Amino acid sequence: MATAWPVPHLGADAGHTPARETGTAREEYEDAELARRFRAGEDQALAQAYRQWGALVYTLARRSLGDTHDAEDVTQQVFLAAWRGRAGYRPERGALGGWLVGIARHSIADAHAARARRTDIENASAAQREEAVRNWGVDESEAAVNRVLVLQKFERLTSVQRRLLGMAIYGDMTQVQIAERTGLPLGTVKSHIRRALHSLRRVMDPPA
Repeated sequence: MATAWPVPHLGADAGHTPARETGTAREEYEDAELARRFRAGEDQALAQAYRQWGALVYTLARRSLGDTHDAEDVTQQVFLAAWRGRAGYRPERGALGGWLVGIARHSIADAHAARARRTDIENASAAQREEAVRNWGVDESEAAVNRVLVLQKFERLTSVQRRLLGMAIYGDMTQVQIAERTGLPLGTVKSHIRRALHSLRRVMDPPA
């Protein structure tokens, strides 16, 4: 059963307190009962589990990631993932709190991996920009000018020509697909695209 219970926001100064210590027979019974209700899909059990172990999960994430916002995101992801996957929880294999900590460790590892991927992408992008600057030459300058001329000429085409040519070039659609999408006769589509390409080609061709 789906739940509309919102995961509370954890601020940087939210005054987190560690989860209560367990050990007495009554506490063990209460934890077992909470685990049963959680697995059964009771909304209030999710809220109670969050109150009981949310601070612990947040602290683990904050210490590992060193960032408040990332820790908050991980904490919310952990409890939402646990709620959605509650059918996979097996009380006989361990307490609910330990199961949540296990999910937290996986989520923290995923967060670190995502950081590494972002860093790699940013580094690769920076290297490509530096390479482009180093290798910039006459050919690239002429190509840039040609692109500007094409864009300027593109704006001078009729609205129908711009639309159909855009569908062919940027939408990677065949003329038959364009005709089906627009409802225009295939011959009309071919004629518009042919005239548009002819106009653009005149810009690119060197003067005689």
